[in-house]
Amino acid sequence: MTKISGIFAATMSVLNSDLSLNVEKTIEHAEKLVDQGCHGTAIFGSTGQSQLISVAEKIEMLNKLAKSKYKDKHLIGTGLNSLTETINFLKIATSLNFTKFLIMPPAYYKYSDTEVIEFYSKIIKSIPKCKIVLYNFEKLCGYKFSIDCIKTLVKKFPEQIVGVKDSSYNLFENLKLDNFSIFPGSELKLLKGLELGCAGIITATCNVTAELSRKVYDDFYLGNEQFYNHKLCSVREAFDKYNLISGLHTYFSKEDEIYKNILPPLSLLNKTDEQNLLKTLKDLNFSNKSPLAA
Repeated sequence: MTKISGIFAATMSVLNSDLSLNVEKTIEHAEKLVDQGCHGTAIFGSTGQSQLISVAEKIEMLNKLAKSKYKDKHLIGTGLNSLTETINFLKIATSLNFTKFLIMPPAYYKYSDTEVIEFYSKIIKSIPKCKIVLYNFEKLCGYKFSIDCIKTLVKKFPEQIVGVKDSSYNLFENLKLDNFSIFPGSELKLLKGLELGCAGIITATCNVTAELSRKVYDDFYLGNEQFYNHKLCSVREAFDKYNLISGLHTYFSKEDEIYKNILPPLSLLNKTDEQNLLKTLKDLNFSNKSPLAA
């Protein structure tokens, strides 16, 4: 089994003015990120507002994404609390020959490792051909994976549990498993993670840092001096001051107003925060057109 590795953007969902999903532009956005240097994207992650998008729209997206020239480069997120809906969604996805998924445990309820193992066990028993990257983000779902939980899942399902996106950052420095992909959820952890043997990153801000992140990644493996990591981290820190989805949609809306469309209860940045973000990026000599500028 080939490990999943590289720079992955948690890609954005593009919405119409009536807040329906614009499937064509969402796919176009994801494909552009691959062209800019991402090894792939995570479709329908938290950055893609997955929890707020209807199942019907997600299925429509899958059917059209199945015809994408970069089909094999996408991880498919679910953003569903219901076990039944998650399984049904994965059945549709696998029928379209998608096999790699990014799945977070359900939000809202409190539970332990035992229940998490049962949750993923039921998914895998229903969809044995799936490859799952676990999504560790306590801030969003209320649960934080333990090292023991992941080791148990990998031992039980070595062919299906293939990696973890670590946005709680309790794993990437301490978890060591053969043929298992660990992805910190921030560019701030990219270089250190690579030094520790991590597979790359899966992050929201790779929507704007694709080229910079890929340059840092490639320079690491080529043994080149790291000229771009400081700038990459500075750009991430600029966005980290705000809600990432709000910041990204605000940033992209400067070039295309369709990005102003965002699902409640999310919103664009207020004018003060927008001005501060854009000024910070300008001071860093950063733009989406020339991210590698000195």
